[in-house]
Amino acid sequence: MRARLALYLDLVRWNRPAGWLLLLWPTLSALWIATHGFPGWKLIAVFTLGTILMRSAGCCVNDVADRDFDRHVKRTANRPVTSGAVSVKEALLLGAVLALLAFALVLTTNSVTIIWSFAALAIALAYPYAKRFVSMPQAVLGVAFSFGIPMAFAAVQSRVPPLAWLLLLGNLFWVLAYDTEYAMVDRDDDLRIGMKTSAITLGRADLAVVMLSYAIYLAIWALAPGDLRSSALFLIAIGLAAAQALWHYTLIRGRSREGCFQAFRLNHWLGFTVFAGVVAGYTQL
Repeated sequence: MRARLALYLDLVRWNRPAGWLLLLWPTLSALWIATHGFPGWKLIAVFTLGTILMRSAGCCVNDVADRDFDRHVKRTANRPVTSGAVSVKEALLLGAVLALLAFALVLTTNSVTIIWSFAALAIALAYPYAKRFVSMPQAVLGVAFSFGIPMAFAAVQSRVPPLAWLLLLGNLFWVLAYDTEYAMVDRDDDLRIGMKTSAITLGRADLAVVMLSYAIYLAIWALAPGDLRSSALFLIAIGLAAAQALWHYTLIRGRSREGCFQAFRLNHWLGFTVFAGVVAGYTQL
């Protein structure tokens, strides 16, 4: 049983929390912005646990969808489903259980959030297959990884205002930036097996688009929440996040596997910096 549990934990990337942290920070930031301050421990717990569960469920679906591709990629060849250590049926069953647990958490909110959760699930299920048909599947991932934002507004305000969609748009550009860095790691393997990624589509423009995407993300998040613009602490945090983005450029400019992967893994600190700025900003107002 311990051996099976270890395989399941590996399947959901339990020892690699960067994935769910990339989802968590913008979602929590949206909760604070929607509430104009502390949203309460119940909503924090619901969205934190829900984020972890849905990210884990997404890993199960993604690994099943990509199992025939992953065996040809150095970084993913030993994933549990790809290697056969976990069956497709087991992975899908585990993913379904995790998604149902996340839905149980959504049921503690309100009807608007429940309705939007179905859209979030549909986008999460569509992403693994977008890589076969869409030249920039990172854009689809950007919507999937940003959908906690409108759901956070729905949970607080029982509606999804234009501000939520604007913040989602900004966050989409952040996802495009860091997932392009991630795609740059596997570019050679993906070219060989015919996978579509932004790193392949952009070619030598990859660095410019990554940095432009960081800039658009930070500009939207700096300007969209109008009440935070008067907070010096929030603006300082945005500046620190911009400095991290410039640091990432120094890591990816050589396009090495190691540098691009390191930049991707460090992105959750950039998201945390923005979140910390939002929290500090509302304590200052």
